[in-house]
Amino acid sequence: MPDVSAKRSEFLSFQPPAITDAEIAAVSETLRSGWLTTGPRTAELEARMREYLEAEHVLAVSSCTAALHLALVSLGVGPGDEVITSSLTWPATANVIVHAGATPVFADVREDTLNVDPARVAELVSDRTKAIVPVDLYGQPADLDELAALGLPLVEDAAHAAESRYRGRKVGSISDVTCFSLYATKNIAAGEGGLIATNRDDLAEALDDLRVMRRGHGSLYDIAVPGYKANLSDVLSSIALVQLDKVDEHAAIRRRHVELYEEGIDDLDGVEAVARDPRDGHANHLFVVRVTFADRDEVQRALADENIGTSIHFLPVHRLTAYRGRLAAHQPPLPVTERAGAEVLSLPLSPAHSDDDVRDVVAALRRVHARLAR
Repeated sequence: MPDVSAKRSEFLSFQPPAITDAEIAAVSETLRSGWLTTGPRTAELEARMREYLEAEHVLAVSSCTAALHLALVSLGVGPGDEVITSSLTWPATANVIVHAGATPVFADVREDTLNVDPARVAELVSDRTKAIVPVDLYGQPADLDELAALGLPLVEDAAHAAESRYRGRKVGSISDVTCFSLYATKNIAAGEGGLIATNRDDLAEALDDLRVMRRGHGSLYDIAVPGYKANLSDVLSSIALVQLDKVDEHAAIRRRHVELYEEGIDDLDGVEAVARDPRDGHANHLFVVRVTFADRDEVQRALADENIGTSIHFLPVHRLTAYRGRLAAHQPPLPVTERAGAEVLSLPLSPAHSDDDVRDVVAALRRVHARLAR
């Protein structure tokens, strides 16, 4: 057992990637194949992800940000339109709405899961609303059925939710478009990259045209639309394929670590894990607590002094400089979002961590709690 009375001797990174010789070998093999850009590895990744996500179409792209942007463009979102989303997310979720020429309108979140509240979304729907972008925060699927009932296209930001299930259905098989991330910290990590899943043939065709610059060869090439350079390389796809082979193994490690956290903080007043809906399958991308026993930033600094790396997911987008001057005229107050943004703290969670690493985090948090609790 680790010594819980003293801090770690070495710093524990918040979310290191779980990379082994298998990923290195896959990259080497791809480099020797002569395919550096989009090729057979990317086609294989798309085929395997179609099966994994139980979706009719999967397209690999350069990032989840690109996936979200192309999804909005494929739906015809543009100037004069509004798109409703959550402010408790990474700024890219809102940025792509602006990139499409539309205006983001932020709905407040639920107190329990911190996912966007369908009742608040319904209050914001107008004749200018073109789509809704729900976020599957931390790996907990949003309330997709209630949102779909509003009758607007859903572009699901599932960057945290590769393994998630909503009411028994695979995330990726439900919304009009679902966008996943292959970023370095994600559950299927390629360093960079994204995936678009859809069951709609019309959107799959439009998205395929948008992600490539041309079709055909020699003097016969052509373009159907002025698209974007958003394809994924075979080098990154080869890493993602190995990670996909390990997805169940890594998911089991994450579940075990979440259980250790929940047991370790259960009796700490002012430390509460963000709720999970037992009807759904959570991807356990992040383990996030709400800190109220002391100032959250002070707790984060104290954990860093204990050699524990943490992060914040997220600061509300509408409070960031880029958005203060571009909010919709009818943007409502977001009290639940703002309160959560001041309290959330993400604890280390990665299949690269050991059980003892997680126990070190719990011990450090308990020491910090003993010193700082009001």
